Amino acid sequence: MVNLVSVVCSALVLAANLAGAADLPEIEVIGNKFFFSNNGSQFLMRGIAYQQNTANETDTTFKDPLADADSCKRDIKYFTDSNTNVLRVYAVNTTLDHDECMNALADAGIYIIADLSQPSESINRDSPEWNLDLYKRYTDVIDMFSNYSNVLGFFAGNEVTNNKSNTDASAFVKAAIRDMKSYISEKKYRKIPVGYSSNDDGDIRVAIADYFACGDEDERADFFGINNYEWCGDSSFEASGYEAATKQYQNLTIPVFFSEYGCNEVTPRKFTEVGTLFSDKMTDVWSGGIVYMYFQEENKYGLVSVKGLSVSTLSDFGYYSSEINKISPSYAKASSASQAAHSTLSCPASASTWKAASSLPPTPDKDTCDCVASTLECVVADDVASKNYGDLFGFVCDKIDCSDITANAENGTYGGFSYCSDKDKLSYILNSYYNENGKEKSACDFSGSASINKSASSDKSCSSKISKATSGSSGSSGSGSSSGSGSSSSSKSTSSSKSSKSSDGHISQKRVSRTELFAIAGIVTAFAGGVSFILFE
Repeated sequence: MVNLVSVVCSALVLAANLAGAADLPEIEVIGNKFFFSNNGSQFLMRGIAYQQNTANETDTTFKDPLADADSCKRDIKYFTDSNTNVLRVYAVNTTLDHDECMNALADAGIYIIADLSQPSESINRDSPEWNLDLYKRYTDVIDMFSNYSNVLGFFAGNEVTNNKSNTDASAFVKAAIRDMKSYISEKKYRKIPVGYSSNDDGDIRVAIADYFACGDEDERADFFGINNYEWCGDSSFEASGYEAATKQYQNLTIPVFFSEYGCNEVTPRKFTEVGTLFSDKMTDVWSGGIVYMYFQEENKYGLVSVKGLSVSTLSDFGYYSSEINKISPSYAKASSASQAAHSTLSCPASASTWKAASSLPPTPDKDTCDCVASTLECVVADDVASKNYGDLFGFVCDKIDCSDITANAENGTYGGFSYCSDKDKLSYILNSYYNENGKEKSACDFSGSASINKSASSDKSCSSKISKATSGSSGSSGSGSSSGSGSSSSSKSTSSSKSSKSSDGHISQKRVSRTELFAIAGIVTAFAGGVSFILFE
């Protein structure tokens, strides 16, 4: 009898292991909360940030933890010991295999929320673009991870706008969200949420949340994360600013959570905020949080120290595990959230602290760019280094209208070719200059930087695409008509913002201004690390 019981139990365990990842329920968004799709129970994030060396912005290399099966399996014990149900990964390598780690995490009941960008391919807050290269990077990540049921969602950006001086960059991130949601739908993937992770800046914290939550459902973010480091040491709901933040976001119509938390100004970190975060004071507004971070590095935020396949837990791990294993939150049901599931917000008005238009940049379209490139008679020479493009942009755009290739997210006007490659955009304006000067041979020289393209095509099949792109300013309207109000637009922050951690062109009328010329040059040289000296006459 004992042997029979043993055999039956072994069979059940084997069946459970085989089912594993396939049976892990998907997480869905309804109203301002996450829910398990199989039973409608609320999902609260008990998360840990899980990646090494992502804060070094000068380093374009990174280690993808989801592609390292041995290390991934090594760490699962510590995730389960700390009651973890979500890992945040900041950059993944789409050329590697992730099956073994993802399946092992699913078997442990652990979900992934992954950033779509990587260090060398992300939206730059100082010269923001939403272009073909970024579109491909983002869709490659989605293609790679869409089949895993334990992918909770994707971040389209992390702290891209980080203060009132660069709020226009948020329009490009929101365009990425819109296009990735559309791509997921077009590819008939399951409905994977796409959102944004923001820093916690006192000047913009309300406006930026409202901005990503406003507008039509097909372009607004599905969720909003905040990297919040306000609770330091033995603080409280009131003193930490948690109470004020909860009031500010209480009307947000999409889920909000701490995409990073865990101040280390006081050590060891005792994580006394955990009990409050998962209490009734916060769970109606907040969907939990993600502790920064698993690995101990120079910034001293680690829960564990790792050497090879050996893991040593630090004092922070003990305090965090103790706190997160003591929580007993109340969980909402999906049925109670359904009435507010489709409500949205009004987009924030332009102000001294917020200048991102509700109209978004156009969706990058490779066919349009290819069509344009194929028709150009005057093009940039192949031997011109991209770091020198700025000189040519500056010279030509001081003489002709460059609005077809520029983007202004403050007033919401975007050129029809603003998302094309830097080389194609430069060739486009060189060709325009050439045409405006009667196609004189000397108008396509620029000291040898341009040349006549003898294979220029007059393919009529491209005409409609080019005509559509040049017919006027493009981009989605994002009118933001709403059935709700801003999350708390009149609220003033009652606590100052703390740094999350060591951090990680205008349309012309005829000619663009000098300021706009520098902006154009910055766009095309920033990624190459070059310095552009713009020529004026």
